[in-house]
Amino acid sequence: MTVREIARLGEAVLRERAEAVLDPTAPEIAALALDMIDTMIEADGIGLAAPQVRVPLRVIVFYDRFDEGEDAHVPIVLCNPYFEPLDDALETGEEGCLSIPGLRGPVPRFARIRYSGLDLDGEQVEAEAEGLHARVVQHEIDHLDGVVYLERMEDVGALAFSDIRNISTGERPTGEGETQP
Repeated sequence: MTVREIARLGEAVLRERAEAVLDPTAPEIAALALDMIDTMIEADGIGLAAPQVRVPLRVIVFYDRFDEGEDAHVPIVLCNPYFEPLDDALETGEEGCLSIPGLRGPVPRFARIRYSGLDLDGEQVEAEAEGLHARVVQHEIDHLDGVVYLERMEDVGALAFSDIRNISTGERPTGEGETQP
């Protein structure tokens, strides 16, 4: 489809609550989802919310697997998603955002969640997630509520540029939660 321009921090659409999708089977929602997937792939992301492409609707796309090789990356599309924590345990992990390029910071998130939403056929999707999968879903749903990860950080002093190498290991971040020598 089409690679869309990604909204940057400071644009009003990123700070507003997105509207519910009334008909997830509508052709324009399918077209939006395909554009979002193309945009996410082009930007080398692992998740994207519709407000990030300047569409104030409750649609997210994301990968649910990250460790099974390139062929395993099948994007998930959810309309009107929500999540609930499965317990009170939190994990802090590095996050970045396509709308805040070049920066990363530690963000506490629920370690285990159950999420649900509607797919493009209007069918209910429900799954449990932990680790990076849970983090990505929470991050993208935050975008639908006008929240960016910076607001979830406990210490904004820990914010850093993505391309800074870890002095102790010589590694540099490559993606959410990953490092590269």
